Amino acid sequence: MSEASSAWSESTAVSQVASAENREILRRLELDVTQRLHGLLNGEYRGLVPGHGTELGETRRYAPGDDVRRIDWNVSARLQEAHIRQTIAERELQTWLVIDRSPRLDFGTALREKRELSLAATAAIGFLTNRDGNRLGALIVGRGETLTVPAKGSRKHLMRILHMLADGERGDGGGVTDLGDALDRLGTLANRRGLVVVISDFQVKPGWEESIKVLSHRHDVLAISVLDPRELELPNVGLLTVRDPATGAVREIPTNKQSVRDAYAEKATARREELATMFRQSRIDHLELRTDTDWLGDVVAFVAGRKDRMSALAAGARP
Repeated sequence: MSEASSAWSESTAVSQVASAENREILRRLELDVTQRLHGLLNGEYRGLVPGHGTELGETRRYAPGDDVRRIDWNVSARLQEAHIRQTIAERELQTWLVIDRSPRLDFGTALREKRELSLAATAAIGFLTNRDGNRLGALIVGRGETLTVPAKGSRKHLMRILHMLADGERGDGGGVTDLGDALDRLGTLANRRGLVVVISDFQVKPGWEESIKVLSHRHDVLAISVLDPRELELPNVGLLTVRDPATGAVREIPTNKQSVRDAYAEKATARREELATMFRQSRIDHLELRTDTDWLGDVVAFVAGRKDRMSALAAGARP
C-alpha cells in the first residue's frame, strides 16, 4: 500500500470514529432535552395572529354581524352587555436559528467548550419546537462564510442541522464574524412572524445590535450568549500569551499585575451588562449559558420562567 493510500485510510478511519462519537453526543443530547424539558413549552406559542382558532383570547362588545355562537354569556351577564369571546388563530411556528461558528467558540477552560454550548442550545430549541406543522431553518455564521439551511419541519431536518454543527471543522481564520450581515439576510428570509434565536458569544463585528433590534419588531427574538469564566476574569499565571483564532492577532498579558486583572474584569463586566441592557430595552429575551455550569438546568429555569410570564400576561389581558 502506498503512503498516500495509507494516509487516506487513516484519515477516513479517524473521520468515521469522530462521526460515531458525534452521533452518540447528539443521541444523549436529545435524551436529556426531551426528558428534562418535555412539556414545558406546551401552549407557549398559542398562535401568531388573532382570528378563529381553539385557544381563547380577549373579549369585546358584540357588534351586528358577529357570530352569536361566540357570545361569552358569563362576561355578558357580568357587564350587562353582550360580549363575544375572540379566539387565537392556530398556525405553525416558524423558527430561525442564527448560529455563530467562529473559531473563537472552540474555546473552553471548564466543563466544556463554547461550541458545545452552542450545539446544546441548538438542540434544546430544535427538540422543543419540533412539533407537527412547525418548521426550523438556520443560518450558520463564521469562518468567512454564512451557510443557509432552509426552514423545514421534520426531525431528520433538525438532525441534519445538528450534525452540521457537530461535524464542523476546527481551525483558525475567517476574520471576525459579521453577525449583522447574517441578521440582515434573515430579515429577507423570514417573511412571516415567528421565533428567531441567535446563539453567539457576541464577540463579533460591531453593528449587529441595530440589526437584531429590527428583527425584534417583527419576530419573537431570543438571544443566547455562551461564555467561559476566563472571559470574565484572568488568573494570576504570570506573562500570558494569547492568540485570537479568528484574526491571528497575538498579545502578551502580564496577569501577575493586579491592576491588569482588575481592568480586564471591569471591562468584561461592563460589556456583559451592556449586552443585558440592550436586550432588555429591545424586549429581546436573553439566556446566558456558561461552560462551568449546568447548561440544561439553566435552560429549564429559563423556559419555565418564560412560560410563567406569558401565562401571567395572558391572564392579565382577560377581563
